[in-house]
Amino acid sequence: MKTQLITTTLAVMLLAAPVFAQSCADGKTLTEGTLTIATGNPAYYPWVMDDAPESGKGYEAAVAYALAERMGFSASNVEWTRTSFDQAIQPGAKDFDLNIQQFSITEDRDKVVDFSISYYTAPMAVLVRSADKLEPSMAELKGLVWGAAASTTGLPMITDTIAPTASTLIYDDNANIVEAMKAGQIDAALFDLPTALYLSAVVLDGGQVLGQFPANEATDLDRFGMIMAEGNSLKECVDVALSSMKADGTLGGIEATWLQETTGVPLIK
Repeated sequence: MKTQLITTTLAVMLLAAPVFAQSCADGKTLTEGTLTIATGNPAYYPWVMDDAPESGKGYEAAVAYALAERMGFSASNVEWTRTSFDQAIQPGAKDFDLNIQQFSITEDRDKVVDFSISYYTAPMAVLVRSADKLEPSMAELKGLVWGAAASTTGLPMITDTIAPTASTLIYDDNANIVEAMKAGQIDAALFDLPTALYLSAVVLDGGQVLGQFPANEATDLDRFGMIMAEGNSLKECVDVALSSMKADGTLGGIEATWLQETTGVPLIK
């Protein structure tokens, strides 16, 4: 009976999410009538374009403004500040209401700060030494020589889902996988999309992200959440607003614009 009541209450809250979130946020922000949001210093593509979150361009910048609107804050009532990653996840008082900069939700961090529900589940992406003449298809992936780190979610996905014709080579960690790619020992590996984008741009000379798999919330993938001070009463408002953004496709639309179209990473078919 209790579970049914909670479910019914949440459903009612979601139906009236914009009104609820706006009234819920009253008196709960650092500055009345203003939502103060923190991001990294600097903030990087594709999360924030040109290190300018106030432009609303980039996945996290766009999510932040959509969330603010859902909570009743106009764009002119959003204030940006900057923090380092490590600074943001320390316990204690915060100089922001929300902090959005690719924080993976973990049990240890959740002990000292509050997380929103996830606003992004990082899909698995295929990193290759060179994508020349390769198609983002399962048939193409089966013919590649793969490397994987032991005890990761990527290994069963390679062996069971992709099922390559050649044996998968196992390594201790991601650093060794990248070195193996540099040495030409393997053709491809799986990483979460943000890591794959970083490795292809900065670490693996000539490396490219061939494609990405659709994220599945049911699997054990990285989930990014917004950080708030521990015990922040704003969390309920943020969670309801984000839930409604998921339900009506707002988050999916922002992801399609800034993480699929902007990064140019197609879905594996």
